[in-house]
Amino acid sequence: MPYDAARTATVVSAARRAPFPFTAIVGQEEMKRALLIAAVDPSIGGVLVFGDRGTGKSTAVRALAALLPPMKVVQGCVYGCDPGAPAGLCASCAGAPSVRGVTVPVPVVDLPLGATEDRVVGALDIERALAEGVKAFEPGLLARAHRGFLYIDEVNLLEDHLVDLLLDVAASGENVVEREGISIRHPARFVLVGSGNPEEGELRPQLLDRFGLSVEVRTPDDLPTRIEVVKRRDAYERDTQGFVASWSKAEAKLRRQIVAARARLADVAVGDSVLENAARLCMALGTDGLRGELTLVRAARALAALAGETELGVAHLRAVAPSALRHRLRRNPLDETASTTRIERALGELFGP
Repeated sequence: MPYDAARTATVVSAARRAPFPFTAIVGQEEMKRALLIAAVDPSIGGVLVFGDRGTGKSTAVRALAALLPPMKVVQGCVYGCDPGAPAGLCASCAGAPSVRGVTVPVPVVDLPLGATEDRVVGALDIERALAEGVKAFEPGLLARAHRGFLYIDEVNLLEDHLVDLLLDVAASGENVVEREGISIRHPARFVLVGSGNPEEGELRPQLLDRFGLSVEVRTPDDLPTRIEVVKRRDAYERDTQGFVASWSKAEAKLRRQIVAARARLADVAVGDSVLENAARLCMALGTDGLRGELTLVRAARALAALAGETELGVAHLRAVAPSALRHRLRRNPLDETASTTRIERALGELFGP
């Protein structure tokens, strides 16, 4: 099977019906902003979306696939190596006399809850390896998600052994498959996106900490918003092609904004005063480690780049602080205040109303 067909077989954007346009999603601004920030700077570490059923969580992730600009990969590489980054090439591409780049959609790969370990990490053909001395490897979902997005719906219900696998790969950026003394390594760097309903169980703390941003979504409680959601969804169901076409200009505009933000990201100035404010906020909230500050600054910088600004300020920190910090707060048995409220209170005390 040709590379393009194999790689896009599990990619959400390859579905028969075009995804719901990202720009047509009503409300849920924090969720949309977090996904865009992760698209601009994947080093932030992924997005966790928790909330009520039917609030557009999976719709937003699937819409992201169609929104993102395409990427260049090495032709014929099952891992989608970047021809412009020699240091990150897999063993096959690094050993090739020359590589040719082709353009493909950014992968957004679903990881089903019932997936086997071999389907996730890939499978080695032990019999062929022993008989022929060939490392026959069938890449898994982690390989297909390389340089893209790995989406897990109901992530809080994911089996523990798969959680452990994801933690190892997320930490190293490399997938290692070992069977009967035979080992295969390949790059596996992706943005992890998880969604779920908190009523169905909590996420393991080790995996929770790996998500850069955590977003809360709720059912709209105002009449105009609910009506607009129903109108747009109904229009999409009745005439998908026409509805998608009507939002094509808005999608193209946002796509250009993402491309420009990526190019501008490294030039956004981050002064010492901003770093001090980020550290003061994390200290006031009692977050563990320094991952909170790093994520807060990176997310704020990506937001500034999206807005076309060249300098990071307190306003950017305030905008992303709930998403970057709410899942990093220690539980205080003497203070049952919600995480978001605690963050907003600390922001007010440190930086004013």
